Amino acid sequence: MPDEQMAAGGSAPAAPGAAPGAPAVPPVAPRPLDPIDRSIMRLLQADGRASVRSVAEQVHVSRANAYARINRLIDDGVIRGFTARVNHERAGQGASAYITLKIVQNSWRTVREQLRELPGAAHIALVSGDFDVLLLVHTPDNRTLRELVLTRLQAIPEVLSTRTLLVFEETDLLAPGPGPGGGPAIAEE
Repeated sequence: MPDEQMAAGGSAPAAPGAAPGAPAVPPVAPRPLDPIDRSIMRLLQADGRASVRSVAEQVHVSRANAYARINRLIDDGVIRGFTARVNHERAGQGASAYITLKIVQNSWRTVREQLRELPGAAHIALVSGDFDVLLLVHTPDNRTLRELVLTRLQAIPEVLSTRTLLVFEETDLLAPGPGPGGGPAIAEE
């Protein structure tokens, strides 16, 4: 339902995880993707700056078809945006860690907003299992990481406990090109 119609009187339930007072968003069914759509997504994940012409050539469709498909994936919310993949060590953030958190029941929205403000926070997920939240952080060094955990995280009243898992090595599965550490390769003809 368009925003104008919702404002005119239609209402839908708030999206899961939406902030209190956020506009209601109707549930959207997943968009069926064919193999060409999936190939386009893989290519753009590996190189968000790829030209439409290059994408079209690699998935064997016309430029107009590739352009229309990319726009449809964006319009349907399948592609949420384009970003740069960063080598954190070269960017001065040589210490990375996954941190698990146990939090007070029903405090997810409050905790999520506080975690978003942490320097170096890269990914936040509400999960099931032995802990409630999984947080990925990148910091300049272990001293900064220690301060983030002991001073910032443990000062959040809704955080009951944390466990820090240091990252020794990472492999970017979306990196272009085949081979060790490389991502999916799209055959060019």
